[in-house]
Amino acid sequence: MAFQEDLSVFLAIDDFGVCVKSGAIEGIGILDMPSEIIADGVVLTTDFKLTCLTSQFGSLLHSDKVTVDDVKYTVRSANLLDDGKFVELMLMKD
Repeated sequence: MAFQEDLSVFLAIDDFGVCVKSGAIEGIGILDMPSEIIADGVVLTTDFKLTCLTSQFGSLLHSDKVTVDDVKYTVRSANLLDDGKFVELMLMKD
């Protein structure tokens, strides 16, 4: 008997999840905004990282558009995580 996992519990709106939309596809993801100090400590920059289900948003490529919690972003890169069930999208705010 194969084990069926419910991945939606990791992306619950009640916890950390936000609404994600790209074209006709709608789902839930987790948006992180990690800051990084660059240029020998002179510049503080913020990246936008969206973790979501590969089955929903894994086909997004560089320059594709996505709306996260009613804010528009452009995909910079897409990277599969661990077993490939989740994808990490690096975003740029429009």
